[in-house]
Amino acid sequence: MEVVNQNVMRKDNTLLSIIHLTQLLTYVVGFGSLIVPLVIWVSSKNDVEGVDEHGKAAINLQLSLILYIIISIPAILLLGLGILGLVATGILGFILPIANAVKASNGEAPSYFLTIRFI
Repeated sequence: MEVVNQNVMRKDNTLLSIIHLTQLLTYVVGFGSLIVPLVIWVSSKNDVEGVDEHGKAAINLQLSLILYIIISIPAILLLGLGILGLVATGILGFILPIANAVKASNGEAPSYFLTIRFI
């Protein structure tokens, strides 16, 4: 008798919350806010239900924040508007992952506004 592997996806809200909270590594260590969620997303997107959606949202947020920072740096020369952009990017990069980690622990879908969907 041959056993066929059925891809049964498990539900793990803790892992979904960890995906969002690892985006805060930049504030603690200085790097890793893009790499760690990417590794978690790639390694478990076929095993855990919801990781694909939450992982894509987290990676899209980080790529969008990087783009906003790149745009804000030259904008500093335009009456200091880039400084406001950098401050707003820092605040959004801190608050949005925490809010979406709470949503993920409750089983809700992520919602990042001002995010460009690269993936």
